[in-house]
Amino acid sequence: MRTTPFILVVACMAFAFSTSAQRFDLGIKGGANLGKIASQSFSDQFTLAYHLGGFAEIGLGRKWSIQPEVLFNQVNADTTSQFSDIYNNLLGSNSGSIRLRYLSIPVLLNYQLTKGIQLQAGPQFGLLMDQNRNLLQNGLRAFHEGELSLQAGVQVRLSKFRIYGRYGIGLSNINDIDNQDRWRSQTIQLGVGLAIF
Repeated sequence: MRTTPFILVVACMAFAFSTSAQRFDLGIKGGANLGKIASQSFSDQFTLAYHLGGFAEIGLGRKWSIQPEVLFNQVNADTTSQFSDIYNNLLGSNSGSIRLRYLSIPVLLNYQLTKGIQLQAGPQFGLLMDQNRNLLQNGLRAFHEGELSLQAGVQVRLSKFRIYGRYGIGLSNINDIDNQDRWRSQTIQLGVGLAIF
């Protein structure tokens, strides 16, 4: 999956909106990820990880705004015995825990429900930067390099501070080994942000 056209489109949209925006904020953010991979091969429990990055908020009127972000996301997942039975012989791995690191680009549409409370929804593209080396043997990759997901949540604005919670569900099958089992990510994000400009 090619990432350059997607990044260029996001950058052009951000520039176009910022030139006519009523409000424009830039800031930093970070928090916790509770993630899992929905599949018979992985545990059904959420595992703790983290995310860090930056955001822009571009006002489109009194109620609406666009919020593009760039995040470093870590997702941890635990495998089940079924993963061991099926894939460990292929991969030569006996690890029960998997760690994935993504560069994620969500583009969220914000709607101001009441003063200081925003509903958020939009797509997120994730570029896989790193995965466990103990999961791989002979140069094999277990996960697709790109992932598309849908994000939805609530953000509370307190002056320059942001407090947010989101749920993300993967739309892509990230299994890059075979077609026997579909792997889809699920993530709950909880975090805080600070508008700097």
